[in-house]
Amino acid sequence: MLFSERKDKLFWKYGLLILLVLIFAWEVLKEGRKKDFKMSFWLSIALVIFIAYSVLGWSLYFLQPKFLYKPVKDLPYNPGDIGLTYENVNFRAKDNTKLNGWYIPAPDAEFTVLFCHGNGGNMTHRLDTINILNELGLSCFIFDYRGYGASEGTPTEHGTHLDATAAWHWLTLDCGIKKENIIIFGRSLGGSVAAHLAKKVQPRGLIVESAFTSYLDMGKKSYPYMPVRMFAAFSYKTIEHIKKITCPVLIIHSRNDELIPFEFGLRLYDAANEPKEFIEIFGSHNDGFLYSGQTYRDAWSNWLEFVKEYKKVEKPVLRKIS
Repeated sequence: MLFSERKDKLFWKYGLLILLVLIFAWEVLKEGRKKDFKMSFWLSIALVIFIAYSVLGWSLYFLQPKFLYKPVKDLPYNPGDIGLTYENVNFRAKDNTKLNGWYIPAPDAEFTVLFCHGNGGNMTHRLDTINILNELGLSCFIFDYRGYGASEGTPTEHGTHLDATAAWHWLTLDCGIKKENIIIFGRSLGGSVAAHLAKKVQPRGLIVESAFTSYLDMGKKSYPYMPVRMFAAFSYKTIEHIKKITCPVLIIHSRNDELIPFEFGLRLYDAANEPKEFIEIFGSHNDGFLYSGQTYRDAWSNWLEFVKEYKKVEKPVLRKIS
């Protein structure tokens, strides 16, 4: 459901509830003034607390898009600036939103990585990762979600999923790359976007790095004193998507991640189907892949070797013999 649609429904639902409570409290206060000053005082305190709590909740609700999505429009650098050959790609999502991406081929690459980045910045801020993938012999297609970089529109949860699907279609339909040769990779928020896409298309493999289990779980961690379920404007149910994926899965997470708890990575791993692997890196949320150095590169290399050899065992078809 689009953010605006959910916002309208919740506004009337909970706005009406708050209005009714305020009317009730006002009537009680009027009666309290007539009969019992002490009761009136404590009801006034309770009412002030309720209003403050409601204002805080609604403020958090309507500001959530700004908290979650932090796009940067400027693209000062590109893969050519670090010596990589690339193609600047313009393509469209299902709702006709114009999107922008970079395709960076690697010589004799067996796999192409579809890279779903995190919630901040744009493709420019992922050049370090693009360079690592290229050095590992992987072609890469990275794209900016709507509202990021040169992509048009405004970011929404539904929109990020449409954008990832459009990127998949560009690779498979426009470029003719077989899905058996595509690895979907998502970092942070992009981990949830990647898992959602992988659930639908079942690529050769999925890598989820530094991702949360769900938006609701992140809300509970950040605002334990708030009724997060009531005010959550997004879903991003990464753990539910992971459960429905049958291709090989690699979960990467740092124990030192200060934004998304290490526990979330372990829970994603537990929810994933076999074959799966968990790699612990070290360093902060945004630079763990760099800080971990060779550990990070070896995790990719070793897992890719496994994926090359892995053959999915199809379940036998049972036929009725009459």
